Amino acid sequence: MKKTIILLFTLIATSCIPYKIAPKFKNKDYKIMKAKKFQRKLPNETSYIFKDPKDANEFYNYLNTKYNLNHVNVGLNTTININNSTYNLTYHEVERTDEIANVGLVVTDLVLEEKTGLTAFENNYSSRTGHWYIIITVYDESLKNCLLEKHPKHKEIVSFLRELQQEYLRTYNYEELRFTKKS
Repeated sequence: MKKTIILLFTLIATSCIPYKIAPKFKNKDYKIMKAKKFQRKLPNETSYIFKDPKDANEFYNYLNTKYNLNHVNVGLNTTININNSTYNLTYHEVERTDEIANVGLVVTDLVLEEKTGLTAFENNYSSRTGHWYIIITVYDESLKNCLLEKHPKHKEIVSFLRELQQEYLRTYNYEELRFTKKS
Protein backbone atom coordinates (compact mmCIF):
# COMPACT_ATOMS: atom_id res chain seq x y z
CA MET A 1 0.00 0.00 0.00
CA LYS A 2 2.85 2.35 0.86
CA LYS A 3 4.50 1.72 -2.54
CA THR A 4 1.23 2.49 -4.31
CA ILE A 5 0.90 5.83 -2.51
CA ILE A 6 4.51 6.73 -3.34
CA LEU A 7 3.98 5.74 -6.99
CA LEU A 8 0.75 7.75 -7.17
CA PHE A 9 2.40 10.82 -5.60
CA THR A 10 5.35 10.52 -8.02
CA LEU A 11 2.99 10.37 -11.01
CA ILE A 12 1.10 13.44 -9.83
CA ALA A 13 4.27 15.35 -9.03
CA THR A 14 5.78 14.73 -12.45
CA SER A 15 2.65 14.96 -14.60
CA CYS A 16 2.01 17.60 -17.20
CA ILE A 17 -1.48 17.95 -18.65
CA PRO A 18 -1.80 19.56 -22.09
CA TYR A 19 -4.87 21.77 -22.37
CA LYS A 20 -4.11 23.45 -25.72
CA ILE A 21 -2.42 21.66 -28.59
CA ALA A 22 -1.29 23.23 -31.88
CA PRO A 23 -2.45 21.27 -34.94
CA LYS A 24 -0.22 18.78 -36.70
CA PHE A 25 -0.99 17.81 -40.28
CA LYS A 26 -1.01 14.06 -40.82
CA ASN A 27 1.04 12.75 -43.77
CA LYS A 28 1.45 16.22 -45.33
CA ASP A 29 3.18 19.47 -44.53
CA TYR A 30 0.12 21.51 -45.49
CA LYS A 31 -3.64 21.32 -45.17
CA ILE A 32 -6.53 22.79 -47.14
CA MET A 33 -9.41 23.71 -44.88
CA LYS A 34 -11.67 26.58 -43.79
CA ALA A 35 -9.49 29.21 -42.14
CA LYS A 36 -12.19 29.95 -39.55
CA LYS A 37 -11.98 26.35 -38.31
CA PHE A 38 -8.24 26.79 -37.89
CA GLN A 39 -8.58 30.05 -35.95
CA ARG A 40 -11.83 31.83 -35.15
CA LYS A 41 -10.72 35.35 -36.06
CA LEU A 42 -9.98 34.39 -39.68
CA PRO A 43 -12.52 34.60 -42.54
CA ASN A 44 -14.66 31.58 -43.38
CA GLU A 45 -12.78 30.84 -46.61
CA THR A 46 -11.09 27.65 -47.78
CA SER A 47 -7.35 28.19 -47.41
CA TYR A 48 -3.96 26.57 -47.86
CA ILE A 49 -2.29 26.28 -44.43
CA PHE A 50 1.29 25.35 -43.57
CA LYS A 51 3.58 25.60 -40.57
CA ASP A 52 6.13 28.43 -40.73
CA PRO A 53 9.42 27.67 -38.96
CA LYS A 54 10.90 31.07 -39.87
CA ASP A 55 10.79 34.36 -37.96
CA ALA A 56 7.87 36.77 -38.03
CA ASN A 57 7.31 38.72 -41.28
CA GLU A 58 9.60 36.44 -43.29
CA PHE A 59 6.75 35.42 -45.61
CA TYR A 60 5.93 39.12 -46.10
CA ASN A 61 9.56 39.79 -47.09
CA TYR A 62 9.55 36.74 -49.38
CA LEU A 63 6.41 37.87 -51.28
CA ASN A 64 7.58 41.47 -51.41
CA THR A 65 10.88 40.46 -52.98
CA LYS A 66 9.59 37.68 -55.24
CA TYR A 67 6.90 39.82 -56.87
CA ASN A 68 8.73 43.22 -56.66
CA LEU A 69 5.84 44.78 -54.73
CA ASN A 70 7.80 47.64 -53.09
CA HIS A 71 5.78 47.15 -49.87
CA VAL A 72 2.45 47.85 -51.61
CA ASN A 73 -0.43 45.38 -51.05
CA VAL A 74 1.91 42.61 -49.90
CA GLY A 75 -0.25 39.68 -48.94
CA LEU A 76 -3.49 41.56 -49.49
CA ASN A 77 -4.82 40.69 -52.93
CA THR A 78 -1.31 40.34 -54.32
CA THR A 79 -1.60 39.77 -58.07
CA ILE A 80 0.06 36.55 -59.26
CA ASN A 81 0.17 34.89 -62.67
CA ILE A 82 -0.13 31.13 -63.11
CA ASN A 83 -0.10 29.75 -66.67
CA ASN A 84 -1.11 33.11 -68.17
CA SER A 85 -4.07 33.51 -65.77
CA THR A 86 -4.28 36.23 -63.14
CA TYR A 87 -5.13 35.44 -59.50
CA ASN A 88 -5.15 37.32 -56.22
CA LEU A 89 -3.30 35.89 -53.23
CA THR A 90 -4.06 36.90 -49.64
CA TYR A 91 -2.26 35.53 -46.62
CA HIS A 92 -2.42 35.70 -42.83
CA GLU A 93 0.24 34.76 -40.32
CA VAL A 94 -1.21 33.27 -37.12
CA GLU A 95 0.12 31.66 -33.97
CA ARG A 96 -1.25 28.50 -32.38
CA THR A 97 0.17 27.33 -29.08
CA ASP A 98 0.81 24.22 -27.06
CA GLU A 99 -0.02 24.93 -23.44
CA ILE A 100 0.68 22.50 -20.61
CA ALA A 101 -0.34 22.61 -16.95
CA ASN A 102 2.45 21.37 -14.65
CA VAL A 103 0.38 19.68 -11.93
CA GLY A 104 3.41 18.54 -9.97
CA LEU A 105 4.65 22.06 -9.42
CA VAL A 106 1.24 23.21 -8.23
CA VAL A 107 1.05 20.34 -5.71
CA THR A 108 4.61 21.00 -4.56
CA ASP A 109 3.86 24.70 -4.02
CA LEU A 110 0.71 23.86 -2.07
CA VAL A 111 2.70 21.63 0.28
CA LEU A 112 5.50 24.20 0.62
CA GLU A 113 3.06 27.03 1.31
CA GLU A 114 1.29 25.01 3.95
CA LYS A 115 4.53 24.09 5.73
CA THR A 116 6.71 27.18 5.22
CA GLY A 117 4.41 29.91 3.90
CA LEU A 118 6.54 30.27 0.74
CA THR A 119 6.11 29.17 -2.87
CA ALA A 120 8.96 28.19 -5.17
CA PHE A 121 7.35 27.47 -8.55
CA GLU A 122 4.60 30.10 -8.76
CA ASN A 123 5.59 31.31 -12.26
CA ASN A 124 6.00 27.79 -13.65
CA TYR A 125 2.51 26.32 -13.24
CA SER A 126 2.10 26.21 -16.99
CA SER A 127 4.36 26.23 -20.02
CA ARG A 128 3.65 27.53 -23.50
CA THR A 129 5.21 26.87 -26.88
CA GLY A 130 4.16 28.90 -29.91
CA HIS A 131 3.89 27.64 -33.49
CA TRP A 132 3.38 29.96 -36.46
CA TYR A 133 1.28 29.14 -39.51
CA ILE A 134 0.77 30.81 -42.89
CA ILE A 135 -2.81 30.78 -44.20
CA ILE A 136 -3.13 31.53 -47.92
CA THR A 137 -6.29 32.11 -49.94
CA VAL A 138 -6.29 32.48 -53.75
CA TYR A 139 -9.11 34.03 -55.80
CA ASP A 140 -9.55 34.10 -59.56
CA GLU A 141 -10.56 37.18 -61.60
CA SER A 142 -14.25 36.59 -60.86
CA LEU A 143 -13.46 36.48 -57.10
CA LYS A 144 -14.11 32.76 -56.72
CA ASN A 145 -12.01 30.85 -54.21
CA CYS A 146 -9.61 28.66 -56.23
CA LEU A 147 -8.98 26.29 -53.32
CA LEU A 148 -12.49 24.88 -53.39
CA GLU A 149 -12.40 21.38 -54.86
CA LYS A 150 -15.10 22.24 -57.41
CA HIS A 151 -13.02 25.09 -58.89
CA PRO A 152 -11.70 24.10 -62.36
CA LYS A 153 -8.13 25.24 -61.54
CA HIS A 154 -8.03 23.73 -58.02
CA LYS A 155 -5.21 21.22 -58.66
CA GLU A 156 -3.15 23.77 -60.58
CA ILE A 157 -3.44 26.31 -57.74
CA VAL A 158 -2.60 23.75 -55.04
CA SER A 159 0.43 22.68 -57.04
CA PHE A 160 1.54 26.32 -57.38
CA LEU A 161 1.08 26.94 -53.63
CA ARG A 162 3.01 23.78 -52.82
CA GLU A 163 5.93 25.02 -54.98
CA LEU A 164 5.65 28.50 -53.43
CA GLN A 165 5.80 26.96 -49.95
CA GLN A 166 8.84 24.84 -50.81
CA GLU A 167 10.66 27.79 -52.38
CA TYR A 168 9.91 29.97 -49.35
CA LEU A 169 11.11 27.34 -46.88
CA ARG A 170 14.38 26.62 -48.69
CA THR A 171 15.27 30.26 -49.52
CA TYR A 172 16.98 32.40 -46.91
CA ASN A 173 18.30 35.23 -49.06
CA TYR A 174 15.22 36.51 -50.87
CA GLU A 175 17.28 38.79 -53.10
CA GLU A 176 18.50 35.69 -54.95
CA LEU A 177 14.90 35.18 -56.15
CA ARG A 178 15.43 38.13 -58.46
CA PHE A 179 18.29 36.31 -60.19
CA THR A 180 16.55 32.97 -60.75
CA LYS A 181 15.15 32.25 -64.17
CA LYS A 182 11.35 32.53 -64.29
CA SER A 183 9.75 29.75 -66.29
